[in-house]
Amino acid sequence: QVQLVESGGGLVQAGGSLRLSCTASGFTLSHYTIGWFRQAPGKEREGVSCITSSGGNTDYADSVKGRFTISRNNAKNTVYLQMNSLKPENTAVYYCAIGISYGDYLSCVGQRAQSEHNYWGQGTQVTVSS
Repeated sequence: QVQLVESGGGLVQAGGSLRLSCTASGFTLSHYTIGWFRQAPGKEREGVSCITSSGGNTDYADSVKGRFTISRNNAKNTVYLQMNSLKPENTAVYYCAIGISYGDYLSCVGQRAQSEHNYWGQGTQVTVSS
């Protein structure tokens, strides 16, 4: 059974940092693009970032570019989202998800849509206070 578990969320003041982790059990992440998504209260879930299976390409939502960094350690079957200079508007539940397409790609941009992901974690709450 595939399980994705996000961790690392919490309460942080504006300007602070958090590092989220996404770890899989029952599944090897190394052959798949991974996406990070978030859902703020009263809003639709949106894409935040993605990374190709080799880690060779990443992409970010405009609102987090320059502040968030996605990375992966395939040996640890884990994907990370480093979030710096956090803002109150970054408050949301953050989810990781596994892309549906096997293999490495030159770019993950084409796999940013939520429909391109088939396994999701339960989410981790990030709250940024002003």
